[in-house]
Amino acid sequence: MNLRIRRLTVGLLVLYTVLFVQLNLVQLVRADDYRTNEANTRDIVRLFSEPRGAISTANGRVIARSVEVEGELDRLREYPEGELYAHITGYLSLNFGASGLERERNDELAGTTQEIEIKSFSDLFIERDRTANLSLTIDHEVQRIARAALGDRKGAVVALDPRTGEILAMWSWPSFDPNQLSTHDLDAAAEARFTLLDDPDVPLRSRAYQERYAPGSTFKVVTAAAALDGGHATPSDPIYAVSDSYVAPQTDRPIMNFGDSLCGGDLTEMLRVSCNTGFAELGVTVGPDRMAISAGGFGFNDPSPIDLPNAAASVFPSAAFFTDNIPLLAQSAIGQFETSATPLQMAMVAAAIANDGVLLRPHLVSEVIDSDGRVVDRIRPEVIATPLTFKSAVELKAMLENVVANGTARSLAIDGVRVAGKTGTAELEGSVGTHAWIIGFAPVEDPRIAVAVFVEGDDTTGQQTGGTVAGPIAREVIRAALEATNSR
Repeated sequence: MNLRIRRLTVGLLVLYTVLFVQLNLVQLVRADDYRTNEANTRDIVRLFSEPRGAISTANGRVIARSVEVEGELDRLREYPEGELYAHITGYLSLNFGASGLERERNDELAGTTQEIEIKSFSDLFIERDRTANLSLTIDHEVQRIARAALGDRKGAVVALDPRTGEILAMWSWPSFDPNQLSTHDLDAAAEARFTLLDDPDVPLRSRAYQERYAPGSTFKVVTAAAALDGGHATPSDPIYAVSDSYVAPQTDRPIMNFGDSLCGGDLTEMLRVSCNTGFAELGVTVGPDRMAISAGGFGFNDPSPIDLPNAAASVFPSAAFFTDNIPLLAQSAIGQFETSATPLQMAMVAAAIANDGVLLRPHLVSEVIDSDGRVVDRIRPEVIATPLTFKSAVELKAMLENVVANGTARSLAIDGVRVAGKTGTAELEGSVGTHAWIIGFAPVEDPRIAVAVFVEGDDTTGQQTGGTVAGPIAREVIRAALEATNSR
């Protein structure tokens, strides 16, 4: 009998221990994971019945707010601008949880952080409904013009202030209406989400920061930076032979220029005409180590630093990969092969050059202000890298200004403003279409705006170039952004 009692006691102790460990795992170790999981709607149900802060642009335009409604749930999350800010605000859905800033800044919007909940000793004993509002860096007019300029073409526009990292516009098309997902009509919300998920254009994902593409010749500015910093080139030396093709070591397959054209010359000239053959050879000369270091300095291969969830990391192959693959190094140096970037990443490249080689963290949230009007958090400019020297940045500025004045980026030119930029045309495997890119900044003497425009290509768009397709879009956004930053 005593043996049975001991066995039962031991068994109960084991079960108790297992239960104790599991409870601690759920309540302590894994609590945050469960709470932030998109499939967990328990907190979302509570949030629909409690006050929640608003999200506004830098101009004070409200782009997300909660309104009181009749029914079982007291409040409905509303997005007055519809699709215009969908990839930034995200949505707050009873069915599907939260995305975008609604997810990233949920605790502040819901007022559940200690700093917002407790302002004085008495708050420990009195229940108060405090929330916080988000004030963004986005300029409503610049965002509106970015949408209008891109039109119905699939792609993205990113504009930021290189001096602070503030994102002034970030537009991606196709987009979606978050109101369709935040509705209390669960059947309608489910149908809307199914339609969005079934759409081959994937409108729920932002092309600006969640998808990456071959950057084409816009990546040549990274190769140029690597060559300048590594002492492999100056703006005027060496001189590369004029040619219509380049054959890298370890292969007999040539790299051709766009349209089978002839080009060569020094770095200034090769940037002006966007010379594939010269930059492919330059990339091989620079070598895989320096190329990887330079790409990494600009942010490639690291998690995106933007204050939004599920951002894609841009990619440049590791130096070790190229040891026996020199032809692919040549391809990568001109923004092809496995080199891939988000439009946000290429805007960061432009911003670092514009800001004399110093890269600041891009961000959307400017201030967090509680419901009593107190600034809880103010986002300060933060240096995250110095991908090229001051000297190299100054030299690149001059060369990229020449690209706008006399080269492939003439469509960026604005009367009375010194603009610098670089076009890109990326070939698509198995398609006759090409992606069209452009990056740029202005004014050159004191840059206040850096921009990247990406227009997606496919068989229906055919051969499109950065200068003819992306350039006019960027010009309109730069003009609007200069007006916006001038008034701040």
